[in-house]
Amino acid sequence: MTNRQVEFLIKLRESTQMIADAANEFLKSMAPPELGLENEPAAAQEITFTSLKFETQKGTQLGDYDVAHKTSNIQEKWVQAFNVLRSSNATIKDRYYGETYQYSYWLYGEDKIYRQKRKPKTQN
Repeated sequence: MTNRQVEFLIKLRESTQMIADAANEFLKSMAPPELGLENEPAAAQEITFTSLKFETQKGTQLGDYDVAHKTSNIQEKWVQAFNVLRSSNATIKDRYYGETYQYSYWLYGEDKIYRQKRKPKTQN
């Protein structure tokens, strides 16, 4: 597969994700309350975040985590991920993740996206 074909498929995937997100928002705004769609979280696909370039860090309290800097990433991809986190008010105490995500994500400071590996759920 050529670079052009790969770039085309990436753009196609990202644009269809934007269409799906817009359709979900519209559906939730128009659906009757008894369906309960307004409470259903619409998590973006994790590829939105994993396509970024992260640098590994280690903190005394936080342990291992990663940081994606705006200047080290493709502008479009970084802005898309940043907007998802910003619109979800993702903070270190209220991290953003989906049920199948390997990482949780949050914003702190300017032009940085943070992530940390999620711990596996324990079964009782």
